[in-house]
Amino acid sequence: MLNWDDPLAAPVPRVPAAQNDAVAEPTAKYETTKPVPEANEITSDDQSASTSQSSAPATQEEVTTSDATTAPTKAQVAESVSTAPDLHIVETTTPSIAGSISTPLQQRRQAEDAAKPFTPMAPINPEDKRVVNGMGDINQLAPFKYPWAWDFFLNANKNHWTPLDVNMTSDISDYHHKLSDDERHIFENVLAYLTTSDILAMRNIGLAVMEKMTAPELQIYQARQVYEEALHTWTYQHCIETIGLDQSEIYNRYRMVPEINQKIQIGNRRLNAVMRPDIDLRNPDDLEEFVLSYTFFSGIFEGCWFYNGFSPIFALQRRGLMKGTAEQLQYIMRDEVMHCSFGIRVARQIMQEENVKLDPRDIRDMWDEADAAEEAYSKFLLPNPILGYSQQDHHEQFRFIANRRARQLGFEEPFPGAKNALPWLDEQSNMRKEKNFFETRVTEYQTGGALKWD
Repeated sequence: MLNWDDPLAAPVPRVPAAQNDAVAEPTAKYETTKPVPEANEITSDDQSASTSQSSAPATQEEVTTSDATTAPTKAQVAESVSTAPDLHIVETTTPSIAGSISTPLQQRRQAEDAAKPFTPMAPINPEDKRVVNGMGDINQLAPFKYPWAWDFFLNANKNHWTPLDVNMTSDISDYHHKLSDDERHIFENVLAYLTTSDILAMRNIGLAVMEKMTAPELQIYQARQVYEEALHTWTYQHCIETIGLDQSEIYNRYRMVPEINQKIQIGNRRLNAVMRPDIDLRNPDDLEEFVLSYTFFSGIFEGCWFYNGFSPIFALQRRGLMKGTAEQLQYIMRDEVMHCSFGIRVARQIMQEENVKLDPRDIRDMWDEADAAEEAYSKFLLPNPILGYSQQDHHEQFRFIANRRARQLGFEEPFPGAKNALPWLDEQSNMRKEKNFFETRVTEYQTGGALKWD
């Protein structure tokens, strides 16, 4: 459990690391086919001596590359070779990779470091850890400050699966022979939206969030999360390929359908804001922007749009249609439940540790923008209702889930009075099934306990 009554003190500013010493550029020599005495060859270690060798044979042409502004490029050398058949390139043995050459200064520093006696460092104090801006050793996992993050990682590894474990045979027949035109429209566009969304989620965790975490137990779970987002993308691809859909057409719908594109663009804008290289989480404004972005990602992008986004396929499953795809989405939904829960807990932890108070107007704008996009998407997805599911059901369920996420984040409910239009939806994340061992592979999660949201 989190200790909400003991926030940590402000961190001490980091000391910037020393810059690496400049390394001399490697040299290259060009000479005619006439042999040149070996003693006259020039390397990067005796360039200063080479300037005094005015008595060298007239046929010798030597070029050094210590000055990058005057040295010929390899393309220029190749061109000169093509116009002069008698000229060939003799590469020197000088290493070309920066850092492989030890300069006298580097050698002296290495010798000084080797002469210093080793001084043991003080043990890690877990209270030095923070979610961001921490001063603990990022390379030392334990002792934990956030044991709950390690539990997320352990549970995620119990939930391992692949799309190849699920039988998709009946889906091929269902799609081509049983689904109505409206149902095929729903099925295709749900996959079209999800394929792009999970790649966006993978990029956000891997590039914008994970590297800003300063407690290794948090990073380790997020490394697993990046893998799971890639696994989800594989799953959608497997469904598309197995059923025989036009991959190019399905994958490009987010670029062609305004209602799908709108949700992707909102996600890109809100998530890319914290991918800029100059973001400084010790700056209060930058930190607030990061927390708002991460709140959107965990609370809305994964917690509402993903969670509610699977429901049209589950509605088909409840009628015995597209059972293989629906089972795949059940496994994905269980992963997303953990992603959402973890992200919300991390966002609350940052707000508590760093004393971040988000502007209520920014929060309200976030909910309103997401709600408008989901309403437009639901109208495109369900221009006509199908048996057991309608556009009104989809939009009302989004608002009901949004209220739940707001409570978990400690915010006011954005849509008071929203009803639970799909009471069966939560059951999909608590999948419990019995299988005949001799007829099928066991693909259930090892942990099947019900997940509590409130």
